[in-house]
Amino acid sequence: MRRRDSYMLLTVLGVGVFLAGLELMVTAVALPQILASLADWTDLRKASWIINGYLLVYVVTMPLAGRLTDTWGARRLFLAALSVFTVGSLLAGLSQSLDQLIAARLVQAVGGGALIPVATAAASHLFEGHARPRALGVIGALTFLGMAAGPFVGAAVLETVHPETALANLGIAGGPLVSTVAPAWRWVFYVNVPIGLCGLAIAWAASSGWDTLRQPARLDVRGAVLFTVALGSILAGTTIIGNADEVFGVPTNAAVALLIGGGIVVMLVAIWHGLHRPMPFLDPRLFADRVFSSAALISLLTGYGMATAIVGGAVFVDRVLYGGPEEQRVVLGSIAAAMAIGALGSGLLARFVSPRPLTVVGLILSAAGLAWMSTASPTTATDLFAASGALFGIGFGLTVTPRSTAAVESAGRAAFGAASATVTVARMIGMAIGMAALTAYGSTTITRISNEIYGSGDGYKQYIPEYLRDRPINDGLVAQALEQWAASKGATILVGIFLVAAMVTLIALVPALLLRVRPARALDTGSGSTEEERHGELAF
Repeated sequence: MRRRDSYMLLTVLGVGVFLAGLELMVTAVALPQILASLADWTDLRKASWIINGYLLVYVVTMPLAGRLTDTWGARRLFLAALSVFTVGSLLAGLSQSLDQLIAARLVQAVGGGALIPVATAAASHLFEGHARPRALGVIGALTFLGMAAGPFVGAAVLETVHPETALANLGIAGGPLVSTVAPAWRWVFYVNVPIGLCGLAIAWAASSGWDTLRQPARLDVRGAVLFTVALGSILAGTTIIGNADEVFGVPTNAAVALLIGGGIVVMLVAIWHGLHRPMPFLDPRLFADRVFSSAALISLLTGYGMATAIVGGAVFVDRVLYGGPEEQRVVLGSIAAAMAIGALGSGLLARFVSPRPLTVVGLILSAAGLAWMSTASPTTATDLFAASGALFGIGFGLTVTPRSTAAVESAGRAAFGAASATVTVARMIGMAIGMAALTAYGSTTITRISNEIYGSGDGYKQYIPEYLRDRPINDGLVAQALEQWAASKGATILVGIFLVAAMVTLIALVPALLLRVRPARALDTGSGSTEEERHGELAF
């Protein structure tokens, strides 16, 4: 393609990944209001599947989308993914129960999960040489720029959209119309619909006459099912850790062991299956290359830290600082904006700095940011907490382009889609595991504290000053004292969560030392090689 046309198409691809990034952060801002509307904080385990269910389907869709990009071409798949994402957003806004919302989010995830690997693979095909890292940096930056815009869009929607008031002024106080437009969190999902429709129109026109090379092959549906069952079991088992109740009539400890152990066994079966197919759902043979394995492991570990920073940051603002959408916008917007700046900067620096030192610096900054976040307390200023999150975001962003470039270059042109999808999947798995662990710990703690405070008549008195202990629990001063204690307790809990994430991020320094880009002769040999030659090349 002509350079001008390539940049135009890169812009269109960026619109898609921008929407995918926007959705993740918009939902994080709206989650407290969704819980208040459809559930409460004691339903955190179930409500966590608004995010974890999205991540699970997102993760499963990515390798399929990566493989379909290599076999069907990027254009059709990009348009289909954007269409499904737009429909899922509409269904999420229309949801009337927690179950409906979770189901709609699964539809949304099918489209969102396909957008990023398709865009990454397409950008890899559009640009070569030194231009390729910059193009991948743009895709990564726009993903995080969407995340940066998410808190601002979410806060603006929640603060300015009041459909129930407008309808009441018109004399409409109930009925299906009110239930589909109110409360305001519905518009957090509806906002994607017009953007998605405009993106479809632009993408259709801009990509006319262009597509990536196609390599006919059958989809590995069996591998996809095995991987879904395995990952879903592991996430479900992690989420219910610490649950005081039985799970489907089975003691919690036994259920956890069955789910996690069974998931690991099924995952091993999925790996064995992948080794015996020429083009599997996730190709285990890619991991025979040390550079690719290192990039995937870095992505997994930093994904854990990303989930902790985003979800933990949102919970800290809501439960410890008792901030509203405006404060969440400041904190989450700072994290995501810093990720976007770091990702774009890494793309520009990749021409002058090799992947290894760039990634090492990024990991150190990420861990430092998480450690700084762990020092926050109920008296910490929102701006200071946002600054600690931004330090994490800059570091995380700096690791995006080096690991993506190293992964796709090590795999070769014939597997750009599969390689980019696998590395992104690793990050999402890390995020999902981080979210499941945070949910399990947080939900167990919330349930225990709730039982201690409300389980007996005088249980709450141990958490308030002695001079208030002769007052009932519904007294205003008692309620305020309990809120202050809860904020302090929440801060203590999150200290440990942030510190664990910092240590997990530092572990990624080990595989970072193995990152490098292949010599020029090996960069694009996959375009004319057979599957057997490509796998031999990876093994070398």
